[in-house]
Amino acid sequence: MDWMQALFLGLVQGLTEFLPISSTAHLRVVPHWLGWEDPGAEFSAVIQLGTLLAVLVYFWKDVQQLVVAVLVGLKNRKPFETAEAQLAWSIAAGTLPIGILGLGFKDWIKTEARALWIIGTALIVLAVLLWLAERFSTANRSVAQLGFFRIQWIGLCQALALIPGCSRSGSTIMGGLMMGLKRDEAARFSFLLGLPAILASGFFELYELWQSDIPADEYRNLFLGILSSFIFGYLSIEFLLRFLRTHGTLVFVVYRIALGSAVLFFWWDLK
Repeated sequence: MDWMQALFLGLVQGLTEFLPISSTAHLRVVPHWLGWEDPGAEFSAVIQLGTLLAVLVYFWKDVQQLVVAVLVGLKNRKPFETAEAQLAWSIAAGTLPIGILGLGFKDWIKTEARALWIIGTALIVLAVLLWLAERFSTANRSVAQLGFFRIQWIGLCQALALIPGCSRSGSTIMGGLMMGLKRDEAARFSFLLGLPAILASGFFELYELWQSDIPADEYRNLFLGILSSFIFGYLSIEFLLRFLRTHGTLVFVVYRIALGSAVLFFWWDLK
């Protein structure tokens, strides 16, 4: 991979990480259609650190409130005293399913799961589930009204993102809509819930790459990919939150079905 490809794939990652259309699918499919090598699950996970930084910058006040609430609660030996502390611990607990399953199925996720037929199928299936979730959602709750068990359900939905093509934001927005969140609130909570998972997977893969003694220019490419994904990830967050205040997810549903169908068509044609 050269530096131009790294920049471009960072752009793809940034634009698609927060939209419910699966960044992993795009990082697998786009290079395939352009005749490039598959960048691999490791590259995809590491450049997510750029989108992680975008979330931290965009939601800095929210993150700061959650962290301070946890630290103050621990200091006072009352870890669940405030609503912010309860939300923070619920987010941490909601991250456990994707963490445990991610480690348990690590090898499958990096290899067999990146097959084009799996990606195409996942794009279509989650599109239907997202449409159903919005169709039957009450959409009258805010994040502050979520209880522990509702957050755990959304956390379980997030684990679907381990299947390339499902989309972490798509699965968590779907889970949020099922729990009655407003569309923009579901997106906002999706970003916050994803912080621990993105942080853990990004640094874990970065450590594994460092252990494998990759060439120095690959670190340059990773840095460029992270930088590009940060810039376009920030813009993507701003766009999605504004969009969902006045629009539904139908455009993403249609896009997912179209892309998934195209992937399956080309996969079948190549067989």
